Amino acid sequence: MNKLPFLRALLLACASLLPFLTTRAASDAPPACYLFSYFIGEKDGLHLAWSKDGLKWHAFMDGNKEKIFLKPSVGNDKLMRDPCILLGPDNVFRLVWTDSWHDQTIGYSSSKDLLNWSEQQSLPVMKNEPTARNTWAPEVHYDEATKQYLIFWSSTIPGRFPETDHTAEADLNHRIYLTTTRDFVTYTPTVLWFDPKFCAIDATLIPFDNKFFMIFKNETSKPAPAKDLYLATSDTMMGPYKDITGPIATQPPHWVEGPTAIQIGGKVIIYFDCYAKHHFGACESTDMKSWTDITPRLSLPKGIRHGTVIAVPGAVIDNLAGHSPT
Repeated sequence: MNKLPFLRALLLACASLLPFLTTRAASDAPPACYLFSYFIGEKDGLHLAWSKDGLKWHAFMDGNKEKIFLKPSVGNDKLMRDPCILLGPDNVFRLVWTDSWHDQTIGYSSSKDLLNWSEQQSLPVMKNEPTARNTWAPEVHYDEATKQYLIFWSSTIPGRFPETDHTAEADLNHRIYLTTTRDFVTYTPTVLWFDPKFCAIDATLIPFDNKFFMIFKNETSKPAPAKDLYLATSDTMMGPYKDITGPIATQPPHWVEGPTAIQIGGKVIIYFDCYAKHHFGACESTDMKSWTDITPRLSLPKGIRHGTVIAVPGAVIDNLAGHSPT
């Protein structure tokens, strides 16, 4: 039997695996990891941290400072608050963020590696509502059922919901608005997407148990403050979202915002910004009904503020850091 063809094929197969094996040996990152995009200062830019288990998070460092992956350059205020990153089905990262306190635009950029970014854009998502006072905390999600991207955020249009005027701080009577796109070139007209009949901000989505859950903040402050996280459900990502429940049992019971959620194993973890206490918290559930506070188990970068958690291949972490922290 001539063994040369077999040996030649075996050597070629081993050679093709060598770069992967070398990368994995140089890194602590497992095949799948979790990535947290967040901000600290309003204008310093995009921060990223990673985790193996969703509990212990490592900031990417540049010397003795956290690395900034993208500095904001668009919007009236040139902010980068509330960054939301999505890894799309085309393996491109899509980033949206709050670019101004009081304007009608949101920031947008894309990247294939989180290191090199497209030219930043200020998307005029509320241009058809000239009295809109703000566009806060945008998120981007991909809807597999309709093959399109959903971009949504909270805005206040004065007088649009008179029954709840004057129930929130600075009379910012928010609701959740939506546009969709297939290519980030053309966008559908903005529509009112979610109205829970009270002031609502910071909406995010997570699929679980054949349903889609919207997690959002009740921003009511008058006559009594709510300032808690609530849930709404839908059979499809596009909605409508209904069956509102809440508040979610978080610690502390009030003054939390900026939720982001991910499923790890059979549990959903919701991370949230305890902004009055200047730290992050988290709770977990196996049924989206009963919640257990896991804040004492968290280890997060100091000063972390409202962002988004997603799952990514371990190779993404390798590429960002060269090798992962221990």
